[in-house]
Amino acid sequence: MKGPLLTALALVLLSIEAVLVKTFGFEVTRIDVTIAIIVFVAVRSKTIEGALTSFAIGYLLDVFTGRPSGLYPALAVLVFLLARAAAQLLDGKSRLGYALFSAGATVGHSLVAFLLTWLTSKNADGRVLSLTAVPLQVLLTAITAALLFPLLAKIEPGERVDVGRYA
Repeated sequence: MKGPLLTALALVLLSIEAVLVKTFGFEVTRIDVTIAIIVFVAVRSKTIEGALTSFAIGYLLDVFTGRPSGLYPALAVLVFLLARAAAQLLDGKSRLGYALFSAGATVGHSLVAFLLTWLTSKNADGRVLSLTAVPLQVLLTAITAALLFPLLAKIEPGERVDVGRYA
């Protein structure tokens, strides 16, 4: 797997996302490009490599959002592990399957981030804790995942090889 390349791609996409969110005036929603990449890593990489890549991507998201430190790296690894387990049952290797898989992962990621932010933040801002933005975020992430799929498939064209049950 090409973890450093995918992490660099995540950095570029997070920069573009920040500009687009500001340009379109989104206050409580975002385009979750990190989840799209983490789901791709879960479907195509080995466990340790994917977990490290997911952690690095989560750390970048942590830097970009300014939320409680350590929240997004932990969530990224959690999403990676859950998506990896779900990949045994779901098809994430086609463009549509990958987009739907990313949308589902975005729902879970948003809900857990909401819960953990609510639990750990004394002065939680209502804009930050709004769940009304989740449907739009899921839609934007699914569209972004569908658009990113050809690029990600060029970076890592092979399919994941399962060496063992927990490989």
